[in-house]
Amino acid sequence: MNLTELSSLMQNAGVAGAGGAGFPSYAKLNAAADTIILNCAECEPLLKLHRQVLAKYANEILATLTVIADAVDAQSIIIAVKPHYTETVKAVEAVIANYPKAKIGLLPEVYPAGDEVVTIYETTGRVVRPGALPITVGVTVYNVETVYNIYRALHEAAPVTEKYVTVTGEVQNPITLKVPLGTAYSTLIALAGGATVKDYKLVGGGPMTGRIVAESDVVTKTSNAILVLPSDHYVIRKKTSKITIDMKRAMAACCQCRMCTDLCSRHLLGHPIEPHLFMRSATSGVTKDLAPFMNTMYCSQCGLCEMYACGQGLSPRTLIGEYKNGLRANGIKPDPNVEMGPVSENRSGRMVPVDRLTARLGLSAYDKPAPIAEETVKPDVVKIMMSQNIGVPASPCVKLGDAVTVGEIIGQAAQGKLSMPVHASISGTVVEVADKYIVIRA
Repeated sequence: MNLTELSSLMQNAGVAGAGGAGFPSYAKLNAAADTIILNCAECEPLLKLHRQVLAKYANEILATLTVIADAVDAQSIIIAVKPHYTETVKAVEAVIANYPKAKIGLLPEVYPAGDEVVTIYETTGRVVRPGALPITVGVTVYNVETVYNIYRALHEAAPVTEKYVTVTGEVQNPITLKVPLGTAYSTLIALAGGATVKDYKLVGGGPMTGRIVAESDVVTKTSNAILVLPSDHYVIRKKTSKITIDMKRAMAACCQCRMCTDLCSRHLLGHPIEPHLFMRSATSGVTKDLAPFMNTMYCSQCGLCEMYACGQGLSPRTLIGEYKNGLRANGIKPDPNVEMGPVSENRSGRMVPVDRLTARLGLSAYDKPAPIAEETVKPDVVKIMMSQNIGVPASPCVKLGDAVTVGEIIGQAAQGKLSMPVHASISGTVVEVADKYIVIRA
């Protein structure tokens, strides 16, 4: 299959990054890539699904990576995985001899090894410039479930209608479920045996980069986990703090110790992001030097600075994110020629072990197996969002009362834009149509 054919197939199937921001996968295909990396770092505490999916479908995923590599004429495939994912490593080792382009690239047991800039450096030694895309160093990165979705599009003509989601924390039976897109989080919690505490809140995603969500919110193509945590848990308190209070606390307590900068994973690779300088400038109101503000554009938002590094419990990531979003809203883009430093000689000693991070976050008690339940959940109702990936949202192309079947296009992609169609995740009747979502009853 050539590059054009594969790109069209991926776009029509609605394959987006199954995690993170959900970048449309077809737009990543590029003949400039000499290396394809499968990112199975999954380094946020408690997340399980990518290592589980790779362990179960290693042969299918490596075969699909080979199709991708051949389409762009890449010479190398790297399976980036952590050594303590023993079952996953064994599954890959059992089939990798059948794929001459592929090799395993073992990642350190640290956070955030899954940041693609870090993954690329650890597996290839290449440094992606600040604000640049991986393709600028000849690399394309896909995560595990994304590639499995491409496999299903290739071999089953199946569009993306399902998502694996790990449900863990204060639930009776931590589990990884396969659910139709649009399934309410409340359904997932019930299938995990229900919450084990009365007063709880939900984090959608990992404890570091996830956000507070409601039980009525629904699964999208980027949903990886639902964490059920007590309302007074450290992670919940950090994610529910008010930004105005965060700023006042920073003004009162930031002592410029540099710990946020010294442990910053992007700074250690030479990127010009220095959270301590940003905190100094933002809290003092001094704007003579704009660099600390402009350099927020190079923050990965991994959260180490505020969830782990800061001894005062301040929130550099949150404040940096607010400034970064403000710059973007005003049309300011990263400077492609910004000056960067060398990779720090202290980098290896400043990495944060995942076990230590898990303990610091107060999550060790929740680090339990969450086995995959392969049978697809069958909800009575789904609410399918028209925007589930970066780019222009799909436009509803069905009307109230229409009968639809699973896999049918219900949201049309914007022509000539970075956009993808949205498909029905269950068969049933359309009971509500809005600009942003469509509700289907089984």
